Amino acid sequence: MVSLRELTQEDSSILLSWRNLPEIRKYMYTDHAISQEEHDHWFEGLWGDETRKYWVIVLDGEDVGLVNLYDINKKNRRCYWAFYLASPNVRGKGVGQYVEYTVLRYVFEELGFNKLCCEVLTSNMPVVEMHESYGFIRESYFREHILRGTEFHDVIGLGFLKHDWEIRKAGIEERLQKKGLIQKREEQ
Repeated sequence: MVSLRELTQEDSSILLSWRNLPEIRKYMYTDHAISQEEHDHWFEGLWGDETRKYWVIVLDGEDVGLVNLYDINKKNRRCYWAFYLASPNVRGKGVGQYVEYTVLRYVFEELGFNKLCCEVLTSNMPVVEMHESYGFIRESYFREHILRGTEFHDVIGLGFLKHDWEIRKAGIEERLQKKGLIQKREEQ
């Protein structure tokens, strides 16, 4: 069973180890090895920042990844999101699909926002394709947008509107119910 739990102070050390995994760093904007000092500064900045929200992804009682909202803009009712799965053992088990659904539902139904955005390196096309399978639309293509090491990398910007959610929600829920990732709404 997949669930999300709010980030706590006790999660600091596991997050540092996850952020420094080569298979995670290769898809993040921050690609260097993160020092304890740099991590502590970032982690302490999370608390009380209303423009960011973090959850730990849990599978069958094990912490397996992180999901967050950032650049939360209440005035314009939009935000960005990102996630990663730190445990290679959970990839391909529908965890990312559950997380995507949960974030969409939270942003549009609980926050009442109009738009959810994300940016993905072009080297991570499986994630772009997963977002598109939910109804995200490619809205931008940022050429040589991120410098990683000595090379610039392109980034795809995607967006999903509340209107899209209203049209696609039933189909998304049906797909996830068939995979056993969520229960029917009245059973939830």
